[in-house]
Amino acid sequence: MKRSQRWNSANEKVDRFLDYQLNEGLVLIKEIADKARFDETVELTINLGVDPRKADQMVRGTVALPHGTGKTVKVLVLTKGEKQAEAREAGADHVGFDEYIEKIQGGWFDFDVCIATPDAMRDVGKLGRVLGPRGLMPNPKTGTVTFDVGQAVEEVKAGRIDFRVDKYGIVHAGIGKISFSTEQLEDNVNEFLRTITRLKPGTSKGTYIKKISLSSTMGPGVKVDRAVTLQAIKN
Repeated sequence: MKRSQRWNSANEKVDRFLDYQLNEGLVLIKEIADKARFDETVELTINLGVDPRKADQMVRGTVALPHGTGKTVKVLVLTKGEKQAEAREAGADHVGFDEYIEKIQGGWFDFDVCIATPDAMRDVGKLGRVLGPRGLMPNPKTGTVTFDVGQAVEEVKAGRIDFRVDKYGIVHAGIGKISFSTEQLEDNVNEFLRTITRLKPGTSKGTYIKKISLSSTMGPGVKVDRAVTLQAIKN
């Protein structure tokens, strides 16, 4: 794969044989992303010792990052009656029911998160084939099927993110922007790791969190010292 001159220059600053302390890794990520023309996302990658093919080892959940993601999230709420007003007051970008179900069936996906009330799921469930593959299907496990739509909208807007392990046993998440301070990014990483740790499946054997790495949108990866980082979040 041919890399850009900028990527190669950034890559030269990364010691491939070193597992960086979390703070040091974040400082380096910010340094090598300094010349980008946009506010890059800081990506966290966690390799887990689970077998996602087994239902009892599927790791999935939500986490409210202390400093948010820095991303503007478009929220669609599918509900009826008075809950529509609650959703609008909480800041939802799109609120409705039949008209939005029809738009989605027609190929409209101008939203990042879809929230629905339980009584709407009979109809919303029909959208599973188009929303599911895009990771947009409302799900009680991620807090996106709820009657408390106001709180759900506020949490998503404030920086709550959904995540799930992929078929290779890896979790990817954007945990902030390069413009964030190192301390803010460190807080977000630690909160994400605490959440992942709490979700360890009981049937998972051996090392659960096997590898942690960081990168920016356009930059190379930086390995993080797993043992030291996990010990720090216990204190």
